[in-house]
Order: sequence, then structure tokens, then C-alpha cells
Amino acid sequence: METYGTIRIKLDELLEKSGISKNKLSHRAEMQRTQINNFCKNKVTRLDTDVLARICTVFNCQISDLLEFIPPEENKE
Repeated sequence: METYGTIRIKLDELLEKSGISKNKLSHRAEMQRTQINNFCKNKVTRLDTDVLARICTVFNCQISDLLEFIPPEENKE
């Protein structure tokens, strides 16, 4: 899959910038704590648009604040 690049989830950065705890996010976005941890560690293989919308709503951000496309040439570092 590296041929096509990767998607990096920046939830850990949003949490740090906002000062919102994982527990608070869990309640506000109606997510499991393990699900949040997987997002923070980029261990999510399938993204649910409903979950992404809830996260963006909690942080009042755009999807580009949460997800970043890393082209394949940058991925080879």
C-alpha cells in the first residue's frame, strides 16, 4: 500500500492543542477509549465517516485538521 501513500490521523495533536482529555472526547464524541487510542496511534484501518464527523464537531475543526495524506515519496523516510 505504500505505493499509494498513507493517511495520517492527527487526533493526538488535536487533543494536545485543545487540552481536551481522551475521557472527555470519549464522552462528547460517543467513542470508546480504545477507539480513541487506536486513532492516536494511527492503528485504524477503516475510517467511519460518522466517527470523523463527531470528532470534527467536538474540536470544531475541518477534516483536513484531523487527516493528512502523505504521498508515497515522503513515506519512504
